[in-house]
Amino acid sequence: MIELFTKHVVPVLVLKDVDEGLKMCEILMENNLPVAEITFRTAAAAEIIAKAAVRFPEMLLGAGTILNVADLDRAIYAGAKFAVAPGFNPTVVRAAFARKFPFAPGIATPSEIEQGYELGCRFFKFFPAEAAGGVEMLKAISAPYKHLGLKFMPTGGVNTKNAVDYLAIPEVAAVGGTWLGKAAPDWEKVAAVVREAAAL
Repeated sequence: MIELFTKHVVPVLVLKDVDEGLKMCEILMENNLPVAEITFRTAAAAEIIAKAAVRFPEMLLGAGTILNVADLDRAIYAGAKFAVAPGFNPTVVRAAFARKFPFAPGIATPSEIEQGYELGCRFFKFFPAEAAGGVEMLKAISAPYKHLGLKFMPTGGVNTKNAVDYLAIPEVAAVGGTWLGKAAPDWEKVAAVVREAAAL
């Protein structure tokens, strides 16, 4: 999964409407940020991924909030190219490896990192990043594992003010944030926020 990201800013989108989701993806594409994590917190998520995957085949579309194997399979069937979870669920991790599907479990402690590593994970979502201690916490918990080549994507409280600090950490492959879509449906404002994020 590591190779999918190169210091990306990943919009984390909670979308209740398919048309709104497609519009958001269009804006991301038009403003040089062709990646999104569509969270499975809403009933529309899988349909948005499926339709966006057809309309924007070059977009790196992922599924978020994958809490069980059923969600994982729905994400794969919809056309997602990766998936992430807020927590560490060994059952979902094993299922993702069995399906050869890029998946990043959520971690906030060294114990979770070690459990994930033992199962084969090399890419983790650090969540909730700011509440769990932010940049300094991520530096501290990743330090003992530098020799393993692990990578992290912090989300949760990440924004334009602190994203650069996270991206400066060598072990950070990407940052994720919900701030990019919060101005919807003011699409001009959303586009401006996306351009600012892409410039990071």
